[in-house]
Amino acid sequence: MKKFSLLILLTLVLVACGTDGHHFEVEGKLTNLNQGEFYVYSPDNVIEGTDTIKVQGGRFSYEIPCEKEGVLIVVFPNFSEQPIFAQPGKSVDIKGDASHLKELEITGTDANELMTKFRHQIANMTPPEIEKHVGLFISDHLESVVGPYLVDKFLLRKQQPDYKRAYRLLASMQKEQPRNGYLNRLLALCKPLADASGDRLPAFKATDINGKSVSSASLSSAPVAVVYTWATWSYESTNLQQRLLDLHNRAEGKLQLLGISLEPSLTTCKEEVSSQHLGWPVVCDEKLFEGMLVRKLGLTAVPDNILLQRGRVVARGLSADDLINRVEKLI
Repeated sequence: MKKFSLLILLTLVLVACGTDGHHFEVEGKLTNLNQGEFYVYSPDNVIEGTDTIKVQGGRFSYEIPCEKEGVLIVVFPNFSEQPIFAQPGKSVDIKGDASHLKELEITGTDANELMTKFRHQIANMTPPEIEKHVGLFISDHLESVVGPYLVDKFLLRKQQPDYKRAYRLLASMQKEQPRNGYLNRLLALCKPLADASGDRLPAFKATDINGKSVSSASLSSAPVAVVYTWATWSYESTNLQQRLLDLHNRAEGKLQLLGISLEPSLTTCKEEVSSQHLGWPVVCDEKLFEGMLVRKLGLTAVPDNILLQRGRVVARGLSADDLINRVEKLI
């Protein structure tokens, strides 16, 4: 009888906790946001594709099946990002002001609390100071799942990615986290880019929004080619796209373009392409910065770009004015 009562008690405790050993839960409350919707995706396949989190009355709740540790990236309406480190059987609580998203407090697991502490520490730092702090953090926390995200965010997703330093830091963590899929994928991405002389575009094959195949071979055969990222939520990128359209129309076949859309919605991407009458391939896999092509090419921002001349990379990450000026000279 005592054993039976103990079993009932344990069951009630598990139910009260709300999350069993095969799920991960996020609970949140934000002021200054009554209702809305967040996108969420995972760079290491904790979830497939892109999901949404609904906000009602400033509150939201999100629960997923979870059998392994991993990273969820929450994308807010202003397209700022917040990593959430998922862990089977755990839950986290998010509190903050929607008008000051950088000051969110996330509690519930060691990794999320460590990330919150890191964000507070870098709040008033310059980019070079932040990059230095990333290195210090990783040397002190080689075992933490926070480290790979910091390398990705602050060393790879900047205007001029530091592939060599990123690779060194990732390799130092790999010994402590050999089964971390996110870390291993970043290592695989960085190694050829860290070793490469930078004169050739990494080989790739992809499918554009119309189901047609595009590849590095087609770009390499063009006298001048530009690969660029864009999204409807980035005015700077759509403005550059319009300037490229004008240049493409005047180039008499000497300029080939490939657009990579960082839209979370393929429908939105197609509508924009149709309304702007773009006459070149556009790839949109709805995975934002975690898309295979954008990662393989080392593109880390919106807008971002790669300029090629007869298949050789001559520049990366140019400003809009510099890109247009250099293309005009080449054609």
